[in-house]
Amino acid sequence: MTDEPAVRELRLVVTAADYEAALHFYRDVLGLTERGAFASPDGRVTILDAGRATLELTDPNHAEFIDEVEVGRRVAGHIRVAFQVDDSVAATSKLAAAGAQVIAEPTRTPWNSLNSRLEAPGALQLTLFTELDD
Repeated sequence: MTDEPAVRELRLVVTAADYEAALHFYRDVLGLTERGAFASPDGRVTILDAGRATLELTDPNHAEFIDEVEVGRRVAGHIRVAFQVDDSVAATSKLAAAGAQVIAEPTRTPWNSLNSRLEAPGALQLTLFTELDD
């Protein structure tokens, strides 16, 4: 038996009907670094680096609690993407200016972070969160 992890990377794959708009939003506006881009005869894919990845599993009751804290009501489907950012207030404004729909402005959570919720290109619901020190 080895101490090496069995999984080396978590890759979330999103099929976006408007590929160019989604690429612009996530790479150019949110600031994810391009790690690679590939093309087939009929399409393209770009791999963007989102920093450290984790898989957060929750049961329906806790997912409802998270939505209640961040938004005030149940809004997320079974997939929601969360990005840790340095300033969730500024990042929320920046992404909204680029076309994301703000579902909830940044809110201080019981787990001491400042979280906002957006509907973004690729039909993804995003949480932007900033860890608070105090």
